[in-house]
Amino acid sequence: MKRTAGAAVVTAVALALAGCGADGSANASAKPRLKVSGAYMPAPSMDTMAAGFFTVTNTGGADTLTSVTSDLSGHVTLHSTKDGTMEEEKSFTVPADGTLDFASGGNHLMFEKLTRRPEQGEKVSVELHFTKSGTVRISMPVKSATYNPKTGH
Repeated sequence: MKRTAGAAVVTAVALALAGCGADGSANASAKPRLKVSGAYMPAPSMDTMAAGFFTVTNTGGADTLTSVTSDLSGHVTLHSTKDGTMEEEKSFTVPADGTLDFASGGNHLMFEKLTRRPEQGEKVSVELHFTKSGTVRISMPVKSATYNPKTGH
């Protein structure tokens, strides 16, 4: 009887732990539920390059942003900025029940070899490619070169 009760407790604990991901959340193995907001591109100051910013909010399991494509650019790269130094990244994790921010002075997109220079007021089509969620299409409005999302100007 004690052995059966002990086995039941061990099984219950194992099942409870199996429902938790490596980060301790029960949602880590769940399907990602992504929402992209706040996307914008400052009007580029040069004809060959532009930057892009946005936030990915995830209310599900973890995912990974692996690449970005756009008709505006032959080559879109992912970058981080650490201690004032920009570094190209191969991917970014979107944590379970968390956010991934691409903001001025931090993570950002670099649109290289522009096919044309976008003007303020335009919207640029961008495809974000995720490991689990597939392709998410967004429209990235071109704002003034000095746009600040906190003030809206």
